[in-house]
Amino acid sequence: MAAQLAVDAGQSSTRYRYVSDTPASEVKGPGVVTNAPLPEQLTAGIQAVLDAHPDWRPEVVAVGSSGNEDSDAGVLLDGLADRGVTRVILCHDSVTSYLGALGTEVGCVIAAGTGTICFAVGPNTTARVDGWGHLMGDAGSAYWIGRTALEAALRGFDGRRQMTALTAAMQEEFPNLETAYLELQADPHRVQRVASFAAKVDALAASDRVAGNILDKAAAHLSEAVQAAIRRVDLQSSTPPRVAAIGGVFDSHRVVNRFTDYLCLQWPTFALTEPLGAGIDGAQRLVDLSADHPLLEKLSVAHA
Repeated sequence: MAAQLAVDAGQSSTRYRYVSDTPASEVKGPGVVTNAPLPEQLTAGIQAVLDAHPDWRPEVVAVGSSGNEDSDAGVLLDGLADRGVTRVILCHDSVTSYLGALGTEVGCVIAAGTGTICFAVGPNTTARVDGWGHLMGDAGSAYWIGRTALEAALRGFDGRRQMTALTAAMQEEFPNLETAYLELQADPHRVQRVASFAAKVDALAASDRVAGNILDKAAAHLSEAVQAAIRRVDLQSSTPPRVAAIGGVFDSHRVVNRFTDYLCLQWPTFALTEPLGAGIDGAQRLVDLSADHPLLEKLSVAHA
């Protein structure tokens, strides 16, 4: 087996797994910045890891990266030519998340953390639903939940809608609610900060009707994404599809239960599929995809 370096590059951190004829080894490094060129960042990260582990000599590098839509694996291969790398496989991390959770079989993976993305694989094609960022999409994500809850909190504060415990929860973080919007607009980490409010929504959902409704709507958005992806890859039938749900939003029991309930309306015997593994496992599986697998169209591959 050719020695491999599997890479799972997210916005918060990057995982590296070296696989050879010895037991696999893993390390973590900084995440990627998605509004800057990715191949250069990935090259720098891999070079730094290989410098720190001189006994790692990969021939194949397989990367799933957040924000990667049309990057060229050839650029990454050129940057690693001095390391003896002869093959690079590069793709969006929705692909590696899928492979990590469901392997090479058909089905659907919905990932809901700060953002949301749904990815399905059918017998002959693939489909991506959402993942369009917090400005235009990511319905049902932690950001969506947090943003919707903050709006509800301020409506309660204004007297425009029913009162909600979300207002007091917001005031714990923003003592002056009238200037909260200015504070958020000036915060470079505002997306993560808004998304973090989702945990407070979940904590209040059992006792506060407004918070509970927000989580129910999030679950509806997520189930809608799954149904759209399943239709697009021709898996719509009376047999429930394999669906794995990953990401922090699904730590909420209420979201999971409502999400499952909504999908049971379509498939009465539907049940979630337990994920096989994580994105780093999917990056490792990129190397062994069969020549006729539908996911091949989503990869950028370069050979020396």
